[in-house]
Formats: sequence, structure tokens, C-alpha cells
Amino acid sequence: MNVAIHEKRREIREPAEGPVLVNFSNPQPMEILGQLVDVSPGGFRMAHANQSLQSGQLVGFSHGLAIGTARVMWNRIVDHRVETGFRVVTTR
Repeated sequence: MNVAIHEKRREIREPAEGPVLVNFSNPQPMEILGQLVDVSPGGFRMAHANQSLQSGQLVGFSHGLAIGTARVMWNRIVDHRVETGFRVVTTR
């Protein structure tokens, strides 16, 4: 059976790699270091080991392609690691 898959993404994602640092201060100051998985014009995905990021949360971020503020869009656990998708809100 051949089933067509409808792509819902609005932007093309490009594979990427390198360290990503996200930080936030609510409810307490925290930094999470992870690895960049992919990027798009409006966001990025990172893999890490921390389950404390919540959908809707604003974080500061820094990776090899941009620095700024992003909103956590989703989290999922894949092979004993966490993947988080971010939507970039502002860049510096």
C-alpha cells in the first residue's frame, strides 16, 4: 500500500550540528547544554538530557548560527535523550 505523507512544516529544516546552550530563570536559574540537530529560518531543534523544558517557555539560546530568545514548542524523548523544538522569537 502506497500512502502519501503530507508535510505540515512551513519551513525547510537543514541538518546542523554543534553545541547549543539554553538558559532560563523560571522557576529557578538553569542552563542546559545540548547538541544542534537541525535549523530552519524560524527555529531549531536540539538534543539534550534535561526534561525540565516546558512547551510555551521562553529561553535564551546560543548556537553557532544565532543568539537570541526562543519559545519551546515541543519536547519528545527519543532513544534515552530529549529532543526539543524551538521557535526563534528574537535574535541579536
